[in-house]
Amino acid sequence: MPDAALSAAIKEAYASSPSGIVVYHTLEIWNAALSAPIRVVRDTDPLDAKLEATAPRDPGATVTFAGYAFDVVLPELSTSSVPSCAIVIDNVDRLILSQVDLATTSGSPTTIIYRQYLSTGLAVGPENLPVMTLTVMTVSATPLRITIQAGFPDLLNRKFPAQDYSPEVFVGLA
Repeated sequence: MPDAALSAAIKEAYASSPSGIVVYHTLEIWNAALSAPIRVVRDTDPLDAKLEATAPRDPGATVTFAGYAFDVVLPELSTSSVPSCAIVIDNVDRLILSQVDLATTSGSPTTIIYRQYLSTGLAVGPENLPVMTLTVMTVSATPLRITIQAGFPDLLNRKFPAQDYSPEVFVGLA
């Protein structure tokens, strides 16, 4: 099923796999107890990329994502449980471990924002708009690895359809 959130440029890159164009996968981990968000890119080198204009922190700014090895295990298809994915970040340093420990003990919710960038559009912004926002449900950490279970735990309280039918938007209602 096509993803409507992806831009035409990234759909073309996925379909044709042109040489010289790289797709970067990034995560932004945020909790109110943190002084700055944790931003990582799935690469060995740091990445400077522009955030979307609607970003909750630093909207429209060019920020640096630290290079880390991470993997995302997609949720299983099941009707009996809330879908969640496992995010594993390897070789984390003490700074990130201390920030994750602070976030887990704060009592406020932690969110993860997933963004995709093309190497040709780093100054433009992410290719998946709107970006995917997940809520952290559980965290476990070892000295070299963080495992995060994240998903959409509040699906039952979301509006459906997500759009409000008002006379301002749908003039035929008035």
